[in-house]
Amino acid sequence: MAVTLDGPRLAAKSRTAEQLVVFLHGYGANGNDLIAIGQQWRALLPGAAFVAPNAVEPCGQVPGGRQWFRLTMRDPNERWIGVNKAAPLLDAFLDAELDRQGLDNSRLALVGFSQGTMLALHAGLRRARPPAAILGYSGELVAAENQPQAVPPSPSGKSPPVLLVHGSEDDVIPAEALFLSAAELAQAGFPCQWHLSIGLGHGIDGEGLLHGGLFLAKCFGVKPAAGVSARL
Repeated sequence: MAVTLDGPRLAAKSRTAEQLVVFLHGYGANGNDLIAIGQQWRALLPGAAFVAPNAVEPCGQVPGGRQWFRLTMRDPNERWIGVNKAAPLLDAFLDAELDRQGLDNSRLALVGFSQGTMLALHAGLRRARPPAAILGYSGELVAAENQPQAVPPSPSGKSPPVLLVHGSEDDVIPAEALFLSAAELAQAGFPCQWHLSIGLGHGIDGEGLLHGGLFLAKCFGVKPAAGVSARL
């Protein structure tokens, strides 16, 4: 039996989906950890449907939690091997969800947190048809040990815009990862913006949510209604 992904969903506020936003949770969490963000972004993105798949692997370190790949911290190539293993399963899920909503990749955005950001960047930058946007919180771009370039040329020749958001006091994935990842993306020709939340640890704050929601709206060509951003 083929392994498939599934998780909590939130229908478009407008009832007919015009965009699809896919949340990829962090290590030891599950889809419920991020799907509530969709509620906060519905005013900015009334035509967006939201889905937050649960990673297929149970997390041995967190009972009831899931992981996109294991993290033992013993193998320097562990993250690289992990994102490459998880990416085909995610790609199949994205294709199925887009087909389910009657949308194409130009209407797709990937939003990751921590380990989910690693997967969102790896898979999103390598899709044959690029998504409209990639938004990564508290994560990093993953590369193979001693590999000179972390990001290959886009398969389609088009570069999806990327926004990376990080806390300055993150003690899980240090803020330095934000700047290193942004530099790698820029060197590879991918347009990358970044935002540093001062005083924030390994998490997402209101400022980061606002920046992220506005970024997605811009990438989708959605003009926020007057006063919406002030209510987030």
